[in-house]
Amino acid sequence: MKLRFLLLFFVPVLALAESFSSPTWGFKLDLPEGYDYVKGDGKSQFSFDGPAGLCFDIVVYDGVYGSVNDLVVDANRKLGNRGEVDFFNYHGKQAAVIELSFADSAGYALCVELAAEGGRPPMLLALSYSPASEKGLDIFHFSALDSIIPSAAEQRYPGPIMEYSYPRGEKKQTALAAKGVAAMVREKDAEASQDFIEREYQVLVSYVQTDMWREAWIRYYRMVYRDSCDRISDAAEALVKNWSGGSLNNDEAKIALAKKALAFVQGFKYERHPEGSDFVNLVTAITEGRGDCDSRAMLWAILLANADIRAAIMVSQQHSHAMGLADLPGVGARFDAYGTRWLVAETTDSVDIGLIAQDVSNIEAWLGVVFE
Repeated sequence: MKLRFLLLFFVPVLALAESFSSPTWGFKLDLPEGYDYVKGDGKSQFSFDGPAGLCFDIVVYDGVYGSVNDLVVDANRKLGNRGEVDFFNYHGKQAAVIELSFADSAGYALCVELAAEGGRPPMLLALSYSPASEKGLDIFHFSALDSIIPSAAEQRYPGPIMEYSYPRGEKKQTALAAKGVAAMVREKDAEASQDFIEREYQVLVSYVQTDMWREAWIRYYRMVYRDSCDRISDAAEALVKNWSGGSLNNDEAKIALAKKALAFVQGFKYERHPEGSDFVNLVTAITEGRGDCDSRAMLWAILLANADIRAAIMVSQQHSHAMGLADLPGVGARFDAYGTRWLVAETTDSVDIGLIAQDVSNIEAWLGVVFE
């Protein structure tokens, strides 16, 4: 049966999930839902209590230690920690992952340099731990630590735990799903991204029967977006350049590019994996041309962001569906979210921007997810 498409104007009620940022040190944090700030000095010490006895502490040391190794040695001594330590390089910064086993607690910690203008860089120590008797909480430890964004340079970069767990490998010239376009893609990025998605999905599942499911769902997409951006940055840049000819200096050019990007994702093979996250990682999506609605909507948003067009997505549990959003002029369905009236894009049917199916037009069923 042929779908009917509508030009609608949405005015939804939104659930807003927030992240934490430090104006003093410039780092950001996007903890799983249910963590509450309980104590600290508001500058260099922050403590959060989470569900199931989870605890998360951050301390920033400025000019105290000469290296990450020095900080790790001192922290282990003070804690009486018996866990192992691995050192690695995170996006040009010294870093370490520490297994925590002290007193009656267990978990993991991260030590990483923060941005510095000279001299000894400040260092962040983050500890995620819980009672040793509580099992099955590692995904929360990893998710919390992976949500740390040490500086603006990592805003669109995989988190430190994934970078440590999955070295990304060499860049290789790879054909994209758009005919005649290729780009450099790291050889392990698709596998790493899918593993990250499945882990974060397991975190999300734990909130399904709680009143925090909306915020948890929004965070899930924020986390996937951040993990994906750098992994497909070369590919997104190549596609934007191919579609725009290098010129995006007016609204008409931006709308034309948005339509080309939309036609690109609309042409994907529709693919679902209901047994897991049901989300095809964006490295696979952009190179193999396959994915479900949320993979396509997020990929479209990233493509537009690479063209300096503000973009987001909208998701619905009721309709098991997702659509793209763009801050562009034009006639069509619009969705009000976070102060912007976004133009809506259906990514699974070959229709123009602003046209959506009548059976998904009930505004109460949708949540907006903004990434920037």
